[in-house]
Amino acid sequence: MTATKAFLDTNILIYIFTVSEVEKRKQSIEKINNYDRIVSTQILTEFCSVSIRKLKMDLSLIEEAINLICLNNTLVVVNLDTIKYGLYIQNKYNFSYYDSLIIASALVSNCEFLLSEGMNNGQVIEKTLTIRNIFSPVNLA
Repeated sequence: MTATKAFLDTNILIYIFTVSEVEKRKQSIEKINNYDRIVSTQILTEFCSVSIRKLKMDLSLIEEAINLICLNNTLVVVNLDTIKYGLYIQNKYNFSYYDSLIIASALVSNCEFLLSEGMNNGQVIEKTLTIRNIFSPVNLA
């Protein structure tokens, strides 16, 4: 039996690799373990940007982190069709474009869940993808 597919938002990965948010790091690691996890090239680039700009991580540590991310998760490439699907999602659901692109990537990857912190917990997109805030007091995960 295969595990349920879940797409990871950038913030979940940031918490996994940060040392300042100990509880969120622990929760992130625990709550993603039961899923077949997917990340996109967009998520990796956002992870790099936040790690450089906000976390001030050394570039060699960032490279090590993205290698671990790719080793432990399936990586999907954002392509032209995904970009266009992101525009459709933005128009239909009124998310920011970058969040819409994440949602489109999750949908194209046939994920059942999008694990995030900043999106609407419990919202169902296109009748197939449910957004889960793994830190929400409402236990949906």
